Amino acid sequence: MLKKLTRHGNSLALVLDKGVIELLNIDSETPLEISTDGSLLLITPVRDEKRRRQFKDALEKTNARYGRTLNRLAH
Repeated sequence: MLKKLTRHGNSLALVLDKGVIELLNIDSETPLEISTDGSLLLITPVRDEKRRRQFKDALEKTNARYGRTLNRLAH
């Protein structure tokens, strides 16, 4: 499957097809770990509940601290 990045504000986004999302059993709430070796991009769903909780906590702290600023930057 070949994909292109799409512009999303000042960022680029990768749109996943419904079939891939269903195959991986992920949704918009599933944290994804992104890693690279410099030439390969690997996107992996985080299944570990402890890690998922840590991700959610970090996201909430970031939003609490920088949410208003990030929202202004997005618009």
